[in-house]
Amino acid sequence: MKSIQPTRITMVGGGSWATALVKILSENNVTIKWWMRKQADADHIKRFGHNPSYLSDVQINLRKVKVCTKIREAVKDSEYVILAVPAAFVADALMGLQSGHLAGKRVISAIKGMSPASNQLVTDWVSNQYDVPADRIAVIAGPCHAEEVALEKQSYLTIASPNADCAKDVGNLLRCRYVQTTPVDDIYGIEYSAVMKNIIALASGITRGLGYGDNFQAVLVSNAMQEIKRFVDTIYPKHRDLSGSAYLGDLLVTAYSPFSRNRTFGTLIGRGYTIQSAQAEMNMIAEGYYAVKSIYEINQRFSVDMPIVRAVYNILYNRAAPTGEMNALKERLM
Repeated sequence: MKSIQPTRITMVGGGSWATALVKILSENNVTIKWWMRKQADADHIKRFGHNPSYLSDVQINLRKVKVCTKIREAVKDSEYVILAVPAAFVADALMGLQSGHLAGKRVISAIKGMSPASNQLVTDWVSNQYDVPADRIAVIAGPCHAEEVALEKQSYLTIASPNADCAKDVGNLLRCRYVQTTPVDDIYGIEYSAVMKNIIALASGITRGLGYGDNFQAVLVSNAMQEIKRFVDTIYPKHRDLSGSAYLGDLLVTAYSPFSRNRTFGTLIGRGYTIQSAQAEMNMIAEGYYAVKSIYEINQRFSVDMPIVRAVYNILYNRAAPTGEMNALKERLM
């Protein structure tokens, strides 16, 4: 019997989420060219089979994974290109590529952020920059933390694409004994909700750093869900059930989990850290820091009532005191 050829995949990014996705994908019949920026990390993986900087306990299957630092080499001959770098650095990661290099490939965003230079969703930026058709683009959403994937905890992913076959195919690539996947067509709703939940996690962390309790955080998160609904329904009207796991579930895990880098970043800000010192303490990117500026600026055109976004924006970009902003916000919550 003729053997089925493995699916050829490129992973762009060397962080924890990219590492977790490589682990998931390696459970199936694939070959992966894994692009990362740091040559030292690439050399380490080639020699020892694990990422020295992120999720170092994850053993990389080097029979299926080839690590490289040249982006053109990484995407050559691949059927799927998965982007898993912080949104602020996706342009740098893909520098040197032209539209022809992505022709005929499916491009999958695992990025839960926006391009800060243009305030575009990553999928829109990729589509415009590299002429990738919408039906060849998909988004990987949660609720799912890389750290729990590393521990092989039961996890769930939602795959969104306007092309049902694309969403289904990507879901099949990511489904394994500890990951379930669900295909949906609400790509913009999923992507904007993923961006927004990071902002809410920042707010949740700030209140935690200030000493607010679980009661307040429950009210904050429930109000946040309403805020997300108002914004997403305004900017991209569509019938959707925001109680689904890709919306509410992703919000809950990001707002409450100790693995959430956005919640951690917010906690440090609430405790009095400066932005620079909080970033240095984490040594990781909190997407919500960039996202809140993008969402705030986009909303200048739509004027949606978004008190939580406004409070986080004022704290991070107007240097407002967290105590004062949260005292004002608590009067707005119900």
